[in-house]
Amino acid sequence: MEIKDFLVVPDCPVLEAMRQINRNAKGIVYVCEQGRLMGTATDGDIRRYILKNGALGDPVIKAANRGTKSLPEKEKNRAGEQMKRYKISSIPILDRDRRIKEICFAEESVRREKEVLDVPVAIMAGGKGTRLYPYTQILPKPLIPIGDKTITEHIIEHFMEYGCSRFDMIVNYKKNFIKSYFLDHDNPIDINFIEETEFLGTGGGLKLLEGRYPSTFFVSNCDILIEEDYGEILKFHKEQKNMITMVCALKQIEIPYGTVEVRDTGRALRLKEKPEISFITNTGLYVLEPGFLEEIPEQTFIHITDVIQKCIDKGENVGVYPISEENWLDMGQIDELKRMQAVLEKKL
Repeated sequence: MEIKDFLVVPDCPVLEAMRQINRNAKGIVYVCEQGRLMGTATDGDIRRYILKNGALGDPVIKAANRGTKSLPEKEKNRAGEQMKRYKISSIPILDRDRRIKEICFAEESVRREKEVLDVPVAIMAGGKGTRLYPYTQILPKPLIPIGDKTITEHIIEHFMEYGCSRFDMIVNYKKNFIKSYFLDHDNPIDINFIEETEFLGTGGGLKLLEGRYPSTFFVSNCDILIEEDYGEILKFHKEQKNMITMVCALKQIEIPYGTVEVRDTGRALRLKEKPEISFITNTGLYVLEPGFLEEIPEQTFIHITDVIQKCIDKGENVGVYPISEENWLDMGQIDELKRMQAVLEKKL
């Protein structure tokens, strides 16, 4: 990659900076004005900024770290030493005018490796998948193929990359199809099936897990893929001492119409042509503590979001881990399914 792939100007919107970070795949951009270094913005910097109610349309300089570590050209040979000392994965080399001449990155063996997580994973797979009719009238949603694997296999394999090895799948609709596929299919995935006797919703089904997990666990919908560092998500959850952490995507959409703000008197106040709005949406990936399951009523249809709201109302710690929209793939509807298939097929 070239240096320009890591540079943004101070008034670059936060959302665009996130996209640039995704494109360069190094977790960082350097904020430069007229070529001169002003600061850095990592995915972590942006996440913290958003959690403090920063907006996606704000200039990235508001989220940037002004205390950027750097080296002059004549001290380039100290790059490895400095990265190790400050536990950073890159360091810019500057000329006398503070212009970036080169960016040194830590070797793959030196950079932080994926943490091995000894954390169980529950997959909610009991629903009918009505938004995916007619596909799910034939196949249950967990068995919808994406490339040469089912969506569930993609989800599980991503968790396995982080060392997760215990999987519980809550099943109901076409459960025998699902069980037969994984029990008969030649794969190394070890799954325990938890069977609903009636449809309990995304929250009610989790009650069946009560007593199975002595400590923190992941919960995932069966129709999403999250391309994030699960070790970082778990670390955030524990550092924040959350009962629940919701992984949420930052979205920005354009309203395809001109909008009008109106005064109480009925007179126009302001017009905007095709404005963009930003919001945070729930992706369907969670980190939970066992106490969360105690908040779910027995044998009752309830959504997980209703249980989370109950916890919020009780004053429990409910955290949000924001990610870029590009790192969230959702196949909950047919057009989204086609997008997920297209994205994953490019990676194969």
